[in-house]
Amino acid sequence: MGLPLFVVDAFTAEPFRGNPAAVVLGHGDDAWMQRVAAEMKHSETAFIRPRDDGDYDLRWFTPEVEVDLCGHATLASAQVLWETARVENARFHTRSGVLPSAHRGDGTITLDFPLAEPLPERPMPELFDALGIEPIDFLRTDGEFFLCVVEHADTVRTLAPDAVRLRTLAGVRGVYVSAAGDEGYDIVSRCFAPRVGIDEDPVTGSMHCVLVAYWGPRLGKDELRAYQASERGGELTVVRSGDRAFITGRATTVLRGELIS
Repeated sequence: MGLPLFVVDAFTAEPFRGNPAAVVLGHGDDAWMQRVAAEMKHSETAFIRPRDDGDYDLRWFTPEVEVDLCGHATLASAQVLWETARVENARFHTRSGVLPSAHRGDGTITLDFPLAEPLPERPMPELFDALGIEPIDFLRTDGEFFLCVVEHADTVRTLAPDAVRLRTLAGVRGVYVSAAGDEGYDIVSRCFAPRVGIDEDPVTGSMHCVLVAYWGPRLGKDELRAYQASERGGELTVVRSGDRAFITGRATTVLRGELIS
């Protein structure tokens, strides 16, 4: 008997938009899970298994590495647990600690994630050249990720970075580019992480733990309507409450199958 396998498009109500994640109901050893993620070729593959206390263990792998935190694959995992009638409100144990709640609402799922305050950083001209921008603000987040703030939303939407150059930059695992929003959104963003096997992540839940910390005080809002302007596109709402970021989005399952090897 194989393991149940799903593909879920996260942060969208439409199939084939948002950010696809593979979800496997089961764990193997680390090398096996990494091979499965490489086979799936999505930006993240999630592996979930039940615990004796009723919670779930959750791990995330890109095609190349395991990561500490992933929003869209957590949303996808919660969607699978609900659709398969395992649990409606999931609590996950991860490398980043316990994620207290993935709560299902009226057609949405809300994730309870830790807020991530970015810190000012000295300019990195090589990074800016690879992105093709001159940011008006530049900050560092956890795990060698950086935030570049630009003046116009259209700059974010039309950005065409050099993925090959980004992959070679020492000390840069990934970069977020963001601006105040347009078209009815409070903020617009994109995410690039070639060094971990993701040239561009279509919709990045964990990035918004950083963006709500940055943009909330500047826009005078604790709740932001956000759009990630990748080719697939996706939208979400993020609310700051103390040291937590509550990320709400929709998800749709596009594939159900069985992993037999």
